[in-house]
Amino acid sequence: MDGITRYIFRQTLLAAAFVALSVTCAIWLTQSLRFVDLIVNRGLSLTTFLFLVMLLVPNFLAIALPISAFLAVLFTYNKMNNDSELIALRATGLGPIALARPALILSLLFTLAVYSLNLYFLPTAYREFKDLQFQIRNNAASVLLQEGVFTPFVRGITVYVRERQRSGELAGLLVHDSRDPDKAVTYIAESGALVSTMDGPRVVMAQGNRQEYDRKGQRLSVLYFDNYTLDFGGLSRSTEDRWREPRERYLHELFYPEDTEVDRVHATRLNIEGHQRLVTPLHTLAFTIIALAALLSGQFTRRGQLGRILAAILAAAIVQIASLGLINLAAKAGTWAIVLMYANPLLPIPIGLWLMLRRPSRPPLASPVPAAAE
Repeated sequence: MDGITRYIFRQTLLAAAFVALSVTCAIWLTQSLRFVDLIVNRGLSLTTFLFLVMLLVPNFLAIALPISAFLAVLFTYNKMNNDSELIALRATGLGPIALARPALILSLLFTLAVYSLNLYFLPTAYREFKDLQFQIRNNAASVLLQEGVFTPFVRGITVYVRERQRSGELAGLLVHDSRDPDKAVTYIAESGALVSTMDGPRVVMAQGNRQEYDRKGQRLSVLYFDNYTLDFGGLSRSTEDRWREPRERYLHELFYPEDTEVDRVHATRLNIEGHQRLVTPLHTLAFTIIALAALLSGQFTRRGQLGRILAAILAAAIVQIASLGLINLAAKAGTWAIVLMYANPLLPIPIGLWLMLRRPSRPPLASPVPAAAE
């Protein structure tokens, strides 16, 4: 890599890194707000919350890298044109491909990065994210009971705690079990604890009573106890029991799913997700060549390139919109729509290279004006 290529590559890389960081942070912050209820309603710790939302970063980064490469090339090469650097480099004999080489190298690196994200880091992180989210929302033992609040523990069970001590012991415990509407049961204990076992969550209570009201017989039964264990077995579910979403799966799990009823029903969805993982990184290269074709083709001008920049943005937007439309079309149309999914980012590449390599047309020379007869 010569000095000129290193110079342009460094400028483009810095701009792309800044854009990628900004876009990723913006998407991350907006999406993180969806999970604030886990802190407010579930009592999730800040550390666990941050770890949960950090697992979404690979997904956001895979979206941000193609956009950042496109915007960085537009910004860097337009700035170099305004500063007459491109004109000076062109005067030294450098052609469009030589000028485009730094951006193409950056684009290839970003394409490989998106492939690594799509094929490994994204499914790994998203699988961990969904497992943790599932445990928080479905495992009753993970709920942090709030003091002085009637908390819906699971469906049909409400728990009240007067005080929660640092050791985890609960003081002033009330549990109302209305899973059987005809025989509602209320447990009142001076102290207790919420524990997790292999068979599910349990509440261990001490020094209390069990009150059962039979609606049909209109009779109240009271049982006093020193120690009592309320078993919630079967209410909490394991992460192994749930169906893995397409985004959680690796490539071989998408193209060759297990022969289960659920996977057979979602076979088309899994197949499209697999092809999407292979297609989306190609947008990085397509967007970069669109930007290069807009700024390096044709005649160089000092009057600005706003029209070319807007044309490049419009072309990239059309490719992106077409990509989203083809994903939805592939779910209905099948194979030929999947072929179009690959053609959509690949077609701008030869067109952009042709625009860069073709010789710019020169305006016709003006015919000489005959001298006036004396």
